Amino acid sequence: MPVPSIRSILGLEAILFAAASLVHAGILYQGYEHSRAATAEGVIAAVLILGLLACIVAPRRTRLIALAVQGFALLGTLVGAFTIAVGIGPQTTADKTFHIILLVVLVVGLVVIFRSPRSEQGAS
Repeated sequence: MPVPSIRSILGLEAILFAAASLVHAGILYQGYEHSRAATAEGVIAAVLILGLLACIVAPRRTRLIALAVQGFALLGTLVGAFTIAVGIGPQTTADKTFHIILLVVLVVGLVVIFRSPRSEQGAS
């Protein structure tokens, strides 16, 4: 099975966070509105998009940039999961499930990027 490129991983994650933000804003789907979650997910999506653009502009730093923005996204997602766990954040089954999916995607992405050969960074 081919390993996804670093840029495609960041793109997928950015899409996931943007979608989550739009759902929590009530734009993509009604009934899951939560303004703080929408803001946090929007910020994470923006950071991932900026990281993706930085990877395009500075291909030799792709691995470092990707690890940094994914680390930020993982930290933000862990904060969101913690708020759900303590009862502050959204409490729906969909929110809990989506956070688990996000955590898995981010951890797998970090592992793939960390293991990526440095010689392939610019080609990712």
